Amino acid sequence: MSEEMIPIGIDEMLSFECSPDVCCFNECCKDLNQFLTPYDILRLKKNLGITSDLFLKRYTSRHNGPESGLPVITFKSDPASGYACPFVRESGCSVYEDRPASCRIYPVARAIVRGRDTGMITEHFALIEEPHCRGFAHKEGYLHRENPPVQMSVRDWLKSQNVELHNKMNDKMMEIISLKNRIMPGRLDGVDADRFYLACYDLDRFRPEIFEHGLLNEFNIPAHFLDTVKRDDVALLELGLAWVKNILFGIEITLWN
Repeated sequence: MSEEMIPIGIDEMLSFECSPDVCCFNECCKDLNQFLTPYDILRLKKNLGITSDLFLKRYTSRHNGPESGLPVITFKSDPASGYACPFVRESGCSVYEDRPASCRIYPVARAIVRGRDTGMITEHFALIEEPHCRGFAHKEGYLHRENPPVQMSVRDWLKSQNVELHNKMNDKMMEIISLKNRIMPGRLDGVDADRFYLACYDLDRFRPEIFEHGLLNEFNIPAHFLDTVKRDDVALLELGLAWVKNILFGIEITLWN
């Protein structure tokens, strides 16, 4: 599906609405090639009330980056549904409160650049204008042209979509990918790829590896931090991401310091 990416500043204005009143409602959930981040999967499996391993088996496919070898997770392709998201219904998204970050901020796209010396993150944004989408006020086909969507800045749009924690966790993942490309060019071997997959995506199998099999005993993790990890999936994911940075790049785990 062709699309146009139009650069936009965080304080520039957009006028957009997605609702059942717009004639293209749900079209963006079809013909989908949806990549899922670790935090996306955490939220979705909790929404569905199932374990991460069941979610991954039932709804996703695992690929390996052709150059990096890093595991990449997408929704399973289903030609019979027109490659639609498995959670789209006629009434809309059935997991709306926990939808992936890329769905959450659509039609805005976000990219980051991290300074090598400072580690500071610079954000860049673009509007995605796809031919099927009629949600922009200027597009023919918006059904309430006499009452167009309210204008708001990109900053306010992101705030309205409650995406701050998604961005924080996804930026941690992007840091690992950036480090891998810079420090370890070439394909990740099978053992490290499997450990990456376990710690980033399959949290409900990662947790017992810590508490029942002593996977991280060498790190002398404080009891209070372990208590948090036992009950908090976000803390567990942060630990998993930090562990991946340690095993791949030798970066010290400092979460509890």
